[in-house]
Amino acid sequence: MSYDLVIRNGTVVDGTGAPRVEADIAVSDGRIVEVGKVDGRAKETIDAADLIVAPGFVDPHTHYDAQICWDEVVSPSCWHGVTTVMMGNCGVGIAPCRPEARKIAAWDLVNVEAIPFDVLTEGVTWDWETFPEYMKAAESRGSGLNLGFLAPLTPFRHYVLGEESAERAASEDETRSIAALLREAMEAGAFGFTTTNVGQHVGFQGRPLACRLADRNELVVYCNVLRDIGRGTIEVALTNEVSKVDEQERKLLDMLLTESQRPVTWLALLNRDDNPKICQETLDAVSDLLERGAVPQSTCRPFIVQIDLRTPFIFANMECWNPVLNRPPEEQITILNDPSFRTAFKEALKRPLIFSARWEVATVLEVTDPSIEKYVGRTVASIAAERNSDPVDTFLDLAIEDQLRMQFNYELFNSDESRIPDLITDPRTMIGLSDGGAHVDSLCDAGYCTYLLGTWVRDNAVMSLERAVQRITTEPATLFGITERGRIAPGLAADFAIFDLATVGSDKTGFMRNDLPGGGRRLVVPARGIEYTVVNGDTLFKQGCDTGIRNGKVIRSGRA
Repeated sequence: MSYDLVIRNGTVVDGTGAPRVEADIAVSDGRIVEVGKVDGRAKETIDAADLIVAPGFVDPHTHYDAQICWDEVVSPSCWHGVTTVMMGNCGVGIAPCRPEARKIAAWDLVNVEAIPFDVLTEGVTWDWETFPEYMKAAESRGSGLNLGFLAPLTPFRHYVLGEESAERAASEDETRSIAALLREAMEAGAFGFTTTNVGQHVGFQGRPLACRLADRNELVVYCNVLRDIGRGTIEVALTNEVSKVDEQERKLLDMLLTESQRPVTWLALLNRDDNPKICQETLDAVSDLLERGAVPQSTCRPFIVQIDLRTPFIFANMECWNPVLNRPPEEQITILNDPSFRTAFKEALKRPLIFSARWEVATVLEVTDPSIEKYVGRTVASIAAERNSDPVDTFLDLAIEDQLRMQFNYELFNSDESRIPDLITDPRTMIGLSDGGAHVDSLCDAGYCTYLLGTWVRDNAVMSLERAVQRITTEPATLFGITERGRIAPGLAADFAIFDLATVGSDKTGFMRNDLPGGGRRLVVPARGIEYTVVNGDTLFKQGCDTGIRNGKVIRSGRA
């Protein structure tokens, strides 16, 4: 017997939670054909002795919608053993889009996902108008990874309502038109739709992201599209106060479940230093909804962000910061110097929803002015004490002294790592929330898979290897109805992450690279211990090196 690929002598962890076994795996035509003792020749052989052979990891929450136009391998997720990414989350995206609305769609991504406008202008190909055309364009370009698409409601509403989509709910006729576009996307293979309830999500010109203006009547109709088709998942950025579901948010979650009769994954559960019990209290409070298919997402890493006041996304849920968004730096500095702005900012910080103003963990990470390099590595609190100044004023003054180029590091959530195990071992949560492709200058959680395997499996024995692999393969694949990936078994797609358990891992923080279109910079986190990444039977990465093979597929839901 002759095969395209044989992986020999590996320790196979199949993604189902079953005990590991020593086995060979044979692959032909991009599919697994044998698992066990394999005899015969192969065009390619991987010796996986002393290595773990797992299904390729499935990342349920990314924002690579624009990046796939210029990055064939979809980095940095591809470095960490991820072979399938789900895009279009949080209700924001770039399809469908009329030519005259491209600038608006780009600014939505700037404001919600902190992707620089110049990068989008340089890199997005715009070789589509409708959502099915967007999927076909991705297919024609080719990809190293498998690409799964969720339909974000904002561009769908804007396609029908124009700029009024950020001002009002749709009429009955408009709602029917949007629903028809959504059905078209589902028939083309979208895996569901996404929206947001979060006040921090503002779009073009600082107005609410268009999907936030969809009223209950609209959302019911869109949910009914999934109900009638009988497939699809809804993703919603739900909570305005992190990890707490208030009464209105609970009603929204209940309605989405009831009207769609489909699973709903929602954001987010993260540990908070100011309220250590909040995650478990919320899980218990919404336990009835979890039993009906509500799935909260969390991360296994400390949530560390870099703050840049030229793109102050972290403060976008504070009304006083709206005038700062999308302005030239000189205008931003004028606003930040204004005493009335500072008073409003200090007042807003008394009721924190995202940013908790813990200045003792806000650290100066990077400066461009040599005269203030002495502050690098120091906390805002310590500098404020030295200057005998209010920490808020110190924070703003420091940024202004460096013409808003200064980078701050901030431990936002999950900073007490001793409490992460309770979150990630709870079967009611889903591990994900990587945000790959978004917030490129401030955070990078795309390495969560390797962090889970290195930190929580090997170093701390918080969960078994078999359970950890199941959490990042079968579980997200099942949630979205991805039937041919996420497990190792004959007949399924040949996606594998092959890694050394002794060395696998990634760091909490990364480093900047200037490799975005036009020389734009982004924060990346490298992987350790991923020896091979195999996508549809072809090796994409071998010991950290790109092979140049692009065999990823645009995966489609249902019969599409």
